Amino acid sequence: MRKCKVFVGNSHPKLGKLVCERLGIEPAPVSLKNFANGETSVQIGVSVRDEDVYIIQSGSSETNDHIMELLILISACKGGSAAKITAVIPSFPYAKQSKMKKHRGAITARMLANLLIMAGADHVVSMDLHASQMQGFFSKPVDNLYAGPTLAKWIRHNIENYQDAVVVSKNPGGAKRVTSLADNLKINFAMIHTDRERNKESYGHSTQHQQSVVSTREEDGLAEEEDVICSTDVQTARIVKGHVLDEEASAEAAEAFARTPSKSRKSSMASKAIRPIIAHRESEINYDNNNSDDEDEPEFNASEKVITLVGNVQDRAAIIVDDMIDKHAAFIAAAEHLRKNCGAKQCYIVATHGIFSNDCLERLNGCPYIDGIIVTNTYPIPEEKIQKCKKLTVIDVSPIFAECIRRDHFGESISVLFDSLASVV
Repeated sequence: MRKCKVFVGNSHPKLGKLVCERLGIEPAPVSLKNFANGETSVQIGVSVRDEDVYIIQSGSSETNDHIMELLILISACKGGSAAKITAVIPSFPYAKQSKMKKHRGAITARMLANLLIMAGADHVVSMDLHASQMQGFFSKPVDNLYAGPTLAKWIRHNIENYQDAVVVSKNPGGAKRVTSLADNLKINFAMIHTDRERNKESYGHSTQHQQSVVSTREEDGLAEEEDVICSTDVQTARIVKGHVLDEEASAEAAEAFARTPSKSRKSSMASKAIRPIIAHRESEINYDNNNSDDEDEPEFNASEKVITLVGNVQDRAAIIVDDMIDKHAAFIAAAEHLRKNCGAKQCYIVATHGIFSNDCLERLNGCPYIDGIIVTNTYPIPEEKIQKCKKLTVIDVSPIFAECIRRDHFGESISVLFDSLASVV
């Protein structure tokens, strides 16, 4: 590839080298170091005048330092008269802060987008943004690649009888992502909802609602009415201290609640009414707040909650899908509910970005209700963690980024890449 330079940052050098190997080029020489006072120094070791420059820098555990390194590297290339500068950010940092959750919060993802453009980036490439609307934060072109076809290919080849499996969203906010993968695989999907203000009398219930719908169709000019029965399976259970109770324990809790004297029940309800619960009021006002951004907060896990599955996973493999795996609590609760109360025979967790904060990966690997953890290599995972966790599978997506860079450099369409990503890997 002539008139093209690819720089690899310190956040994920392994992925950068794989992309360069796929392109058949060597990473461009650059000196990246930190001074004793913590400042970042960047020195480009080759001319970039009138060339297309691609800088690969992903999110990492040292996010702030690597963001600053990326901004300085972009500025250095701009000062070197590069024709076009593309920031390749496989896992976009601060993606969860793409909206204002509180009244005095900050939309940090938009601020980072402004910083990238002000530094001199002409084009941004990322994968599975936490919210697709984040593309509107940029005043320059953004290509949001998808890992869905690659993950679907893995599911087809590694999950037995995947045609009978069910794709599950662990929160309402991920429903669109789940339905997209379910359509790709041509299988059913389900959704989990976690509510901390549900009536305790609903603990341990497994119901099937049926609704009769009258539809009209015309055949040979004659109108004919038929009844269509629409059924929805709903399984509800209790979450205490981050773990799901089985149906027997939930039934015992419901009976204990029923035996509680009405006076004490009214007094407890009155005390709850007096106590201000700001988070609950905000979630009532804003539906989007009830998503994965709040599920792993300490105050959310400390409260007793009700988990509900809408869908049927009886004697089927359940595939929990999300864009990232950051903390373990919500995934373990979902897996326990699917296996203990809903009858799923297997449970897999599939995501694009494996962040695995603190001891998240160890907790997921040690959970007996989880059979596999599948992520891509957009986010750096220490090699020793990969070796210790037998359930973890890391899928290489460097061919996707390499093909995107090649097509962008030669002026070819990237939209064609979205339809044939599975054949690239």
